[in-house]
Amino acid sequence: MEFSVPRMDPLESRAWLAVIGTAELLPAALDAQLQADAGMTHFEFIVLSVLHQSGPQRLTDLATMTNATLPRLSKVVSRLTARGLVARTAVEDDRRAVSVQLTGAGRRTLVRAVPRHIALVRELVIDRLTPVQLEALASALEPVVATLDPQRRFGP
Repeated sequence: MEFSVPRMDPLESRAWLAVIGTAELLPAALDAQLQADAGMTHFEFIVLSVLHQSGPQRLTDLATMTNATLPRLSKVVSRLTARGLVARTAVEDDRRAVSVQLTGAGRRTLVRAVPRHIALVRELVIDRLTPVQLEALASALEPVVATLDPQRRFGP
């Protein structure tokens, strides 16, 4: 019996390499901008954004919403707490659980970071595409995201 190696056609390969290239290169660019302009990582920005949009969250729920492991999120929340950007509190009905909420300083830090972050997102992605291409991009990736996160747990 002969073994056959699966192949992609040229369009499939081109599309897949564009997805992978974006997935690998975009986070580093976003991280660099947020570090330089706001002193935070992109993941810290995501955590603050989710808390801003959703309100206080149990640490386990916040991990799901940010697609993070509990150990990773716990370390990040400890750093954000030390900087006064979030606060941890015990959950009343379950003292073993921890709730995380955005502080006033965290909200101000996030609000100050947003304009330059959006400017970079526009420069790197949005302004490179026509409205038709943006619609096609959203339409193409939404079913992929739905497959990867069928319960829609990622994000607020």
